[in-house]
Amino acid sequence: MGSKVKIGLIQAHHHVDGREPVEVHKKAAIEKHLPLIREAASKGAQVICLQELFYGPYFCTEQNPKWYAAAEKVPDGPTTRLMQELAKELGVVLIVPLYEEELPGVYYNTAAVIDADGKFLGKYRKQHIPQVQAGPAGCGFWEKYYFKPGNLGYPVFDTAFAKVGVYICYDRHFPEGARLLGLNGAEIVFNPSATVAGLSEYLWKLEQPAHAVANGYYLGAINRVGWEKPWDMGEFYGQSYLVSPRGEFVAIGERDREEVVIGEMDREVIREVRDTWQFFRDRRPETYREMLDLLP
Repeated sequence: MGSKVKIGLIQAHHHVDGREPVEVHKKAAIEKHLPLIREAASKGAQVICLQELFYGPYFCTEQNPKWYAAAEKVPDGPTTRLMQELAKELGVVLIVPLYEEELPGVYYNTAAVIDADGKFLGKYRKQHIPQVQAGPAGCGFWEKYYFKPGNLGYPVFDTAFAKVGVYICYDRHFPEGARLLGLNGAEIVFNPSATVAGLSEYLWKLEQPAHAVANGYYLGAINRVGWEKPWDMGEFYGQSYLVSPRGEFVAIGERDREEVVIGEMDREVIREVRDTWQFFRDRRPETYREMLDLLP
């Protein structure tokens, strides 16, 4: 295994009006993403990550039970199986964020991790679930209506090309999980997101480079683009990027257009940074017990 790995980040606009049936959304989004994945692979990407809840709009802007029908079993649902076939065909690792049904009425915001031979390696379930007012009256990040908090911890997946961790959107505001992914061996962490201008854009290029530096890994941040009807909660501002353990932006996408962003991670940079900044050596977990004492 070489030290350098090509990374693909896919940011796309979901153009179907939210009033359309769920299956219309899923069909249109999957048909859009398949050629984008192929494009990323043709450009040399070995590990490819899609945006949060990739096969539809960011429906959490409203509270409507219609969207429960978008959930699928993972890995036994049709979208995961389709992506397994594609990963095997292209010889790439895929991180596929979707809406998971564990059983009727129990749903998670999940990312499936699929190896380059098509094998399903496991999944990450979003741990931190927002309930935040944003945009026009009635619009917000109403995720507690749709998702249970994750219960699978902070796994790291040993793929054909890299040791991969996943953190989803709102998770990025919490440094504790980002640290655990590093301690669990991640070389790169992906944060597929759906985030809009005017709420936390000023943090977009601040928090995640800080996670990369503090934990000595690469971080791939993915955000969708454009406005989504009929809600128009805000502009999804793209700017997907790959950042190094030095805090340097290796590759970054445009604000307002669909794009396949390609960057390169280098394990030698990870080793060099960790040998220079010995954050894992010098941390003092025995002094942090007060955090547990302060639990409500």
